[in-house]
Amino acid sequence: MTAQPVEPVAGGVEIVPRPARTIADVKAALAIVAPDQLPRMTEEHTKATDEAIKAGSIGPMRAFLEHWAAIVEIERFPERAKAFHRARYLADNAASLDDCRKYVHTYGEIYRSACKAVSA
Repeated sequence: MTAQPVEPVAGGVEIVPRPARTIADVKAALAIVAPDQLPRMTEEHTKATDEAIKAGSIGPMRAFLEHWAAIVEIERFPERAKAFHRARYLADNAASLDDCRKYVHTYGEIYRSACKAVSA
C-alpha cells in the first residue's frame, strides 16, 4: 500500500495513513480499518466493472473508487467512524422524520467531508 503524507485531524488518531487512490491501496487499507466491509467492496467492484464495460466509460469505476476511498477516510479515524455509524444507526431507527433528517444530515456531513479530503 502506497501511503500519502499523514495530516493531523482534529479529535482523532488515525489507524493507518491515507492510502493512495488506487483500488489495491484502498482495499488494503480497508482490510485493516474495516475488514467486515471487504465482501461489500468486492461485490460493488464487480458491479462497477460490469457497468463500466456496458457503458464504455470509466465513470462507474471512478465513482466506485471515490466512494470507497471516502469510506476508508472515515474508518481510519475511530472517533469519526464511531460518529458516522452512530448517526446512520440513529437515522435508521429514528422515532420521527425530523430526527431521521437530523441524523442523515450528520452522517452526510461526515461522508462529504471524507470525500473532500480524499479529492484534495
